[in-house]
Amino acid sequence: MADAAPDSLRAILNRAAARERFQVAHREPAADLAWLADYHWILHWDLGEGGSHRQRVLTHPSVHMTFLSDGQARVVGVVRGVFAETIEGRGRVIGVRFRPGGLRPFLDAQMSTITDRRVPVEEIFGRRARTVADAIIATPDPGDAILLVEDLLRSGAPGRPDPRVLEVSAIVDRIAADPALSRVDRLAAAVGVGTRRLQRLFADYVGVGPKWVIRRCRMQDAADRAAGGADVDWAALAADLGYADQAHFIRDFSATIGMPPARYARQDAR
Repeated sequence: MADAAPDSLRAILNRAAARERFQVAHREPAADLAWLADYHWILHWDLGEGGSHRQRVLTHPSVHMTFLSDGQARVVGVVRGVFAETIEGRGRVIGVRFRPGGLRPFLDAQMSTITDRRVPVEEIFGRRARTVADAIIATPDPGDAILLVEDLLRSGAPGRPDPRVLEVSAIVDRIAADPALSRVDRLAAAVGVGTRRLQRLFADYVGVGPKWVIRRCRMQDAADRAAGGADVDWAALAADLGYADQAHFIRDFSATIGMPPARYARQDAR
């Protein structure tokens, strides 16, 4: 099972502090599941007796399924705000990040129905999933635990890839790669679909609209640049990310992250 080199670390806010609190490793999914899942991830921490850490994450437009050492097993829909989780003592999480739209074949409803929600795995994968989840949590070797996760995915996956999952995932990848795609109409024109169809596709398969995905990718870019440790030309960065002016960029950053970008950069450096 090969190690993956994903972009997930960009989503972790205040990464310098996070590196001192926990470790994250990533594994590629099996070839037959690669159209559904971006990667598996394994989180370990040991904060000592009574130790705790609250981590904030600027999430991707993706769904995660997680199996926590405290017994929780859940599917977490796309989180539109900043996702926050507190870890305590010592523990582990086995997770899988679905590709945008990758959970949709398992769900008898639009993805928007689980946006901003944490749903028990058995609600989506059936009662047997709880038994499998307990086995995943109890398995000490992460590689063996991931094999159980993949068996669970195969038990409910369709026999062939859903072309709409591949379509929407490619569109999200294109948004992330091209800051010039700063408006929904430009994106629709670039991918050759109508604006209304694009919005319906995202509601059904991603759980949020294309406008939200564009803004989130730009905010991840901004937070990543701010965390780089060097002085940042905020006006130039705003222009690079498609903003008409620096003030608009700072308002968006502050509303999303909870503080202005310059303050965030100083905090991360400390």
